[in-house]
Amino acid sequence: MATIITMPRLSDTMTEGTVATWLKKVGDKINEGDILAEIETDKATMEFESFNEGTLLYIGIPEGETAPVDSLLAIIGAEGEDVTTLIAGGATAPATAAAETPKEATTTPAATTTATELPKGVIVVTMPRLSDTMTEGTVATWLKKVGDTIAEGDILAEIETDKATMEFESFNAGTLLYIGIQEGNTAPVDSLLAIIGPAGTDITGVAAGFTADGTTAAPVATETAAAPATTEKNIETIQEPSADGQRILASPLAKKLASEKGIQLSQVKGSGENGRITKSDIENFTPQSNTAPQAAPQQAPAAKTETVAAPKPYVPAGQVATEEIKNSQMRKIIAKRLSESLFTAPHYNLVIEVSMDEAMKSRAVINTVPDTKVSFNDMVIKASALALKKHPKINSQWKEDAITINYHVNIGVAVAVEDGLVVPVLPFTDGMSLSQIGASVRDLAGRAKNKKLLPTEMEGSTFTISNLGMFGITEFNSIINQPNSAILSVGAIVEKPVVKNGQIVVGNTMMLSLACDHRTIDGATGAQFLQTLKQYIENPVTMLA
Repeated sequence: MATIITMPRLSDTMTEGTVATWLKKVGDKINEGDILAEIETDKATMEFESFNEGTLLYIGIPEGETAPVDSLLAIIGAEGEDVTTLIAGGATAPATAAAETPKEATTTPAATTTATELPKGVIVVTMPRLSDTMTEGTVATWLKKVGDTIAEGDILAEIETDKATMEFESFNAGTLLYIGIQEGNTAPVDSLLAIIGPAGTDITGVAAGFTADGTTAAPVATETAAAPATTEKNIETIQEPSADGQRILASPLAKKLASEKGIQLSQVKGSGENGRITKSDIENFTPQSNTAPQAAPQQAPAAKTETVAAPKPYVPAGQVATEEIKNSQMRKIIAKRLSESLFTAPHYNLVIEVSMDEAMKSRAVINTVPDTKVSFNDMVIKASALALKKHPKINSQWKEDAITINYHVNIGVAVAVEDGLVVPVLPFTDGMSLSQIGASVRDLAGRAKNKKLLPTEMEGSTFTISNLGMFGITEFNSIINQPNSAILSVGAIVEKPVVKNGQIVVGNTMMLSLACDHRTIDGATGAQFLQTLKQYIENPVTMLA
């Protein structure tokens, strides 16, 4: 049962990839999760793992060569299996492989569709691998419906990965003939996402030959351009009348959020295709005061149609009540990574109290400069970057055979988002000014909350900072963000009595807690780092030298 593996799309802007290194050779046994190759994208070199088991029967792109996304990369199957037909169908012209072969063609007794049996002009689109850690994706929103004409570059859907929600564009032109994964549903990478081809093409056999969970897909004759209206309601962009009688385009997710937040779609300006209102438009919407009188009379119709927006029922005392919330991709990955970190790395914590009086004075002066806005967190980031340069062992990573000490400083800044936590990274933080750090953090945090960060903007950190001070938390301990060896927890600034020069005076202090991996950082090393960090924060002028 041979499986075609194509050049993956490892970033949202990737159109072609270069095989930097093959880690397996023809004839090797492949297990699910094995790293097949290192692939260089437009942004980084990433490990590409196998989602299939078997024997590596064919390599389509040699080391050092570049090919478009969806070109024939390899074939995995049973040892000795004849794959001549698959090779002929997928490797005759790498530049057109995306238009000739599905991402994964499987031959089974129940479904005998192969890459060479696709009807002319038909393209199978599978769930893309949009990040190096993505194993499955959730279709947040379909922006096209069955029967729509698709042009190359059109956005087909918004897909939620383990890190962000990304727009997925089409690399092919034609008519959307079939949708394999409905909105809100989750499926593994390489599952059948959609089929594009000439209008009116019978693709029943094609859809039946691909599965999302190992079972044969059902025929799709009812989901062509002439699909009944009940099917279209589940797929198409929702339209509602505006106050002036015009139609309002909004994705189902945006409509649901708007109803939950009590926002009238007629008040929101859409940023999507043809003015379509997206999830981010609802999340970023700020009601205008002059529209408030119009809000009340328009609430009733929405309440009739959106039962999901009903308030939670009142639960009397003494009655058992529960609610089950489906885990998002991000929540699953957070659980996995933090569990691995806590139970793998031997954590210990060091705490130090820092005077913030001088920092508060310096910040007030700095922010008098036009177009400059620096936060206390920005000052901690800058001080940490400088301290890491003096104590590079804190900036290290554990490996079984060696410890890697990083002499470059890439600080990850933990940002709380709706579904959990993401860590955008400031590359070469030690070379950034306070104002540059401030601007970068605001930009990254804003896009993180809207799920618009690129995967590459969350990679490569050497040290992490988590700040809960704005929530009034005075002191806490964090779990290390692997493969880093340490994470700094920043508490709130507290006004309290302190002793200065033998006198009790009012002072402002802040607690810093450093969680360290004892495999790489000894207690004395961590303590020395905190002493240096304290000196920088308590004497901000030294950070400007």
